[in-house]
Amino acid sequence: MSKVIPLLFLIIGVFVLGQISLPVIAFGLWERQSLDSDSILVSPQVRSESVLGVSIENSDNFPAFISTTKRLTAALYSDFNLNVPALNIKDAKVLVDSNDLIIGLAHLPGVALPGERGNVFISGHSALPLFFQGDKNYATIFANLEKLKKGDKIIATVGKTEFTYQVLGFKVVGPKDLSVIAPPDLDGRYISLMTCVPPGLNTKRLVVIGKII
Repeated sequence: MSKVIPLLFLIIGVFVLGQISLPVIAFGLWERQSLDSDSILVSPQVRSESVLGVSIENSDNFPAFISTTKRLTAALYSDFNLNVPALNIKDAKVLVDSNDLIIGLAHLPGVALPGERGNVFISGHSALPLFFQGDKNYATIFANLEKLKKGDKIIATVGKTEFTYQVLGFKVVGPKDLSVIAPPDLDGRYISLMTCVPPGLNTKRLVVIGKII
């Protein structure tokens, strides 16, 4: 019995280490293999003035985008739903003009609303599923964001109206890079989903961008 207990702890330790390290390793491989020159689609062609009102604030060593931008006309709704079929994300709540990632996905204050010209910029967490369980746990909702592929659909639903976007590309940036908030051009209607990577860490940001179809 005295030898069984240490062995059991060793097995548990190896299992937990694997659950933490494997997603990090897998993301590193994905980043090297999947990011190519097409990712320039995410690079904004507008000036930095379009992200005025957005700053980086640290909370528990987590650098977060915080916007104080006020829209000229208040949104007619406080939230909308996000569906990403390829990731099995169904009717996830997106809080409009919110800096709060605790109770839902956060739509950065002042950016475009679904269907509008500009960039519908949405942030969500990507903690490891090992520690947070549930099919709609907002701590892990974007943990598999890198599994999206070009052509996959992102659907924003406002009431009974659906706005469907098609994934164009990806970009990995530093946690203080505000350039990803701006749309790739001034005329298109885009959506961006951003999360921390590698999963469970916050050293970089992965941004997936789509264009309305």
